[in-house]
Amino acid sequence: MGTAFPRIHVITDDIDVVRGVAGLPDVAVQIRVKSNDAAAYALAVAAVAVCRPAGTIVLVNDRVGVALAAGADGVHLGADDLPVAAGRRVLGSSAIIGATCRDAGTARAAADAGASYLGVGPAFPTSTKDGLPPPLGPAAIAAVADAVPGIPVLAIGGITAERVPQLAVHGIAAVSAFAADPKGAVAEFLAVLP
Repeated sequence: MGTAFPRIHVITDDIDVVRGVAGLPDVAVQIRVKSNDAAAYALAVAAVAVCRPAGTIVLVNDRVGVALAAGADGVHLGADDLPVAAGRRVLGSSAIIGATCRDAGTARAAADAGASYLGVGPAFPTSTKDGLPPPLGPAAIAAVADAVPGIPVLAIGGITAERVPQLAVHGIAAVSAFAADPKGAVAEFLAVLP
């Protein structure tokens, strides 16, 4: 993982996006495939093949078994996925495990269970994912980050380069921001992240 945890997490189901960001500084890739384990596994294996030689971390969203089978660096677990402690038992102590949180209590619990980092959101309105709760806004996200000092917090949901300066977090995670021009979007985010 290097000396610092990546501040930009590119969430994608597109190998071309993975190729576009592999090897860029301060970037991790999160594979998120909604359809099935077979498709998620195929993309995760391809992403690991592209990213490992480039030194880019690959995480798999939601699917602990796929992360393990594909040789990914870890997993990001949502509220309806396996608990962090269970993911840690399966993947081991060196795996990167992220957890989705919306408040200080769940953030502390995830950190205590062994989460490597937290994804907090949605920060702003977004249409990328259906069924999301209302946006938290920058103040609520900052409160979650303050509750878990020493754990990297990534804001997710409606993230644009213009909105990043409002956020007091370690970094960001986004989907649609990277779809059209992955490399250009990473450069834009790097320019505005503290």
